[in-house]
Amino acid sequence: MKSYDAVVLGAGGFIGGHLVRSLLNEGKSVRAVDIKPLEQWEQLHPEAESMSSDVSTLTTARTAVRGARYVYNLAADMGGMGFIETHKAACMLSVLISTNVLLAAKESAQRYFYSSSACVYKEDRQQSTDVIALREEDAYPAMPEDGYGWEKLFSERMCRHFHEDFGTATRVARFHNVYGEMGTWRGGREKAPAAICRKVAEAVISGKHESSLWGDGNQVRSFTYIDDCIKGIHLITDGPYYSPVNLGSSECVTINQLTSLIEDIAGIRLKRKYDLSAPQGVRGRNSDNRLILERYNWEPSTSIAVGIERTYAWIYDRLRKEGRA
Repeated sequence: MKSYDAVVLGAGGFIGGHLVRSLLNEGKSVRAVDIKPLEQWEQLHPEAESMSSDVSTLTTARTAVRGARYVYNLAADMGGMGFIETHKAACMLSVLISTNVLLAAKESAQRYFYSSSACVYKEDRQQSTDVIALREEDAYPAMPEDGYGWEKLFSERMCRHFHEDFGTATRVARFHNVYGEMGTWRGGREKAPAAICRKVAEAVISGKHESSLWGDGNQVRSFTYIDDCIKGIHLITDGPYYSPVNLGSSECVTINQLTSLIEDIAGIRLKRKYDLSAPQGVRGRNSDNRLILERYNWEPSTSIAVGIERTYAWIYDRLRKEGRA
C-alpha cells in the first residue's frame, strides 16, 4: 500500500488548494481529494496524486485516507453568506463527510486536522456593531449559526470525543473569513471580499460606477488572508493542543470600509445601493487571538490593506483575461 505524508480533503477548493501547494513545497507526499471533477478544481498540482471522490460514505473515506500519516479535512458543502443562508440542509449534510472521514482517519492516520468556522459562535454575542472579540469558550452554551454553524460545532465535538475516547490525535481550527487569490469570486458561493472586489472591478471595466452591497454596509467583520491561514493550519496541526483555536485576523472593518479600501485600490468611487433584503449574517464578528498567541506565539498579521490589494489584482486579471477589460 502506498503511503502519503498528507491527504487533503477538499483539495479542489480555495484553502485546500493552497494547503496542498504548501505541503508539496515542504517536500511532502500528498494525495489531494475533492468531490468536484478535476477540471473544476481551483488549483491542480501535478506533483500530488489528485482524485475526484465523494467522501461522505465510510467506504470512500477509507479509500481516500488509506496510507495517510496526516489527514486534513477541509471538505464541506459551503460558500459565502448568500449560500449558507439558503442551503442549510446541504450544509448540515456535510456531517456525513466529517463523521466518516474522522472514522477512517481514526483507523489509520497519526493526526487529523478539522477545519471549523467562526460560525460556531453564539449569535447573541454578535448582534452589535460594537464588537466584542470572540474567545473560544464563547461557543457555549451553544447557539451557533443555523445550519452551517451547527454542523461545524457538532463535528468539533466529535473530534474532542474521539481524542478522549479513542486517543485519536485531533486538531481543530476555527477559520474567520479566509480570503485571497484563487478563491471563489463569482457564482453564488463567494464571500464578501471577493464579491466586492469583483463588483468594483466590473465597475472599472464597464465605466458604470455604481454597485449593490448586501445590508447597510455597517456589518463588522475580520478577514484572514490565505497565507496566514495556511501557516496557522501547520502550527495547529503540528502542535500539542486538541481543543479548538481561533484562526483569524483580529483587525476588523465594516463592509463600507472594506468597499472604500477596494475603491481606493481601483481608483474609483461607487454610487452604492444597499440591498437590505439580502442575507447579511451577524452584525459584528471579530477574532480574539489571546489563545493562539499564548499557545503558538503567533497570530495572523497580514493587514487587510495588503491582502485585499493582492486579491483585487487577481480578480481584475481574471476578468481582463476573459476579455471583459
